[in-house]
Amino acid sequence: MTRLPIVHHPDYQAPLHDGHTFPMSKYGYLREVLVERGLTAPDTWLTPAPASEVMVARAHEPGYVARVFGGSLTPEEEKRIGYPHTERVTRRSRLAGAGTLIAARFALEAGVACNTAGGSHHARYEHGAGFCVFNDVAVAIRALQREGGLGPVLVIDCDVHQGDGTAAIFRGDPGVFTLSLHASGNYPFEKEAGDLDIALPDGTGDAGYLSALDTALERMVREGPFSMAFYNAGVDVHAEDRLGRLTLSDAGIRARDRRVIGWARAHGLPLTCVLGGGYDRDRRRLAGRHAILFEEAQASLYR
Repeated sequence: MTRLPIVHHPDYQAPLHDGHTFPMSKYGYLREVLVERGLTAPDTWLTPAPASEVMVARAHEPGYVARVFGGSLTPEEEKRIGYPHTERVTRRSRLAGAGTLIAARFALEAGVACNTAGGSHHARYEHGAGFCVFNDVAVAIRALQREGGLGPVLVIDCDVHQGDGTAAIFRGDPGVFTLSLHASGNYPFEKEAGDLDIALPDGTGDAGYLSALDTALERMVREGPFSMAFYNAGVDVHAEDRLGRLTLSDAGIRARDRRVIGWARAHGLPLTCVLGGGYDRDRRRLAGRHAILFEEAQASLYR
């Protein structure tokens, strides 16, 4: 059996105070669900080491990176991010960036690979925001670009929130095309101009969402060719997610993931999948929703 490369680290989960909006425990539940569903075994994780300050500073302003690493963020910077500025939160953010890079390397070999964290798409060059300290996809792309030989890269962001930080970081970079399919009325309330932004109304539902996605993917054929793609598979598009507005069902999320993964595979694009957002209060149910991505990625290896 060809096993899907999955990157995971137990320190993707960092302590937060009780009642914090971000469902940090979902990473532990996801680990359990992936093992229970036979998608991986406890001894087969690909485990990253934390990204270095130099690596992160290729995607972010060096002064900001130094303040994060040195534990000296201003109160305003900490408030904008929404996390307490602790050593464990910083370690988590470093691990997520390195994990997405490892997943990208394995995607180049296997065709598709997944990180059980990542999708921190609100972090910009100059600062973090919206529960995002470092932009893991940007960290990975900048590392691959520095190594040379990388053709144009496509970022497909299907989180319910616009990938504003990713769009801002790569503005003016002809080597990266950013596509964001998101809720028009959701955070961030001042959107960033990406290469292609598709803003959907509240309550769009499965049919309308999938139709918009199909149209976007058809356009990507014309915008290419690309050498590889990154996919933010946030499940906060779900009808029962407390921060989502697009009212997708479980079946709609599965169809979305199958479309994106299948499209990339059909066009020969190595695909790196990152977890993205999800805010259901039932953490185990949320982990099961995230696990759909891994099921569809595994199944794609046999289609």
